[in-house]
Amino acid sequence: MKTALTIAGSDSSGGAGIQADLKTMTLNGVFAESAVTSLTAQNTTGVKSILDATPTFLQDEIDQVFTDIRPDAVKIGMVSSSALIHVIAGRLTFYKAQHIVLDPVMVATSGARLISEDAISTLEKELIPLAEIITPNIPEAEVLSGMEISSQEDMEKAAREIGTHFSCSVLLKGGHHLNDANDLLFQDGTYTWYKGKRIDNPNTHGTGCTLSSAIAANLAKGFSLPDSVKRAKEYISGALAAMLDLGKGSGPMNHAFDLSGEFVLDAEGKAAPEFRISKEHPVASSHTRKPSSAGEPSPAKDADKEGQA
Repeated sequence: MKTALTIAGSDSSGGAGIQADLKTMTLNGVFAESAVTSLTAQNTTGVKSILDATPTFLQDEIDQVFTDIRPDAVKIGMVSSSALIHVIAGRLTFYKAQHIVLDPVMVATSGARLISEDAISTLEKELIPLAEIITPNIPEAEVLSGMEISSQEDMEKAAREIGTHFSCSVLLKGGHHLNDANDLLFQDGTYTWYKGKRIDNPNTHGTGCTLSSAIAANLAKGFSLPDSVKRAKEYISGALAAMLDLGKGSGPMNHAFDLSGEFVLDAEGKAAPEFRISKEHPVASSHTRKPSSAGEPSPAKDADKEGQA
């Protein structure tokens, strides 16, 4: 069985962070392991407090994983301090980790800041260069590229700038009212647009964690990067389309929408309606092209500017 490690923070409400990662990796067919960077006291309405792991303890976690059940892929999420980033970069380099997927988490869905300013600099210098792919949203890409992103063309320019500067692939996620359902993959000078269809679901807590974990799981199973992104998009579309509605704020998705079998049945032998294979969720399509001969990106056609899928 293939394996994947998530290095991220814990979400006490279960919709994001380590909890979302473990659910996603399991439902995407790999054995999931974890190294916790921080404990967060949070729910669907916001983050109340954060308690970081010590660098020594985080190193012990990573060492114990790699020296016993070595992961085939690694997803990195919330890391709030430079000291912890330094540990992660050092241990992943030491173990020659493969298929590193970095979700540069900076702000929670609720708006809470999750990383210090100095940690962003350390992330850029030590961790991003190790990644096979990073998955920033629009605000995170603005920080990493140093440019404002207000159009589809800006997304392509920013993805190219980030990918070229850090020598990694970039999945720039739409959203924030810009190409909401469409994500852009920049890989080896090629732009691939993954077009989604808006799913009218306000419960999007943990979408970034889920997407990056699904990509890591598929890379661990041997799928190419473009196919891993496509499959991850399809999975997250299904999780959103299941329309789970929990909590008083931006609630979690249903990671187990595709779960079936004896062990999800209740005492009456029935499965809850949330545990079903959705035949209705949209499947992400993709369109790949090379940059123009002048070396500048050109707009992808027929971009869907609806909500995030």
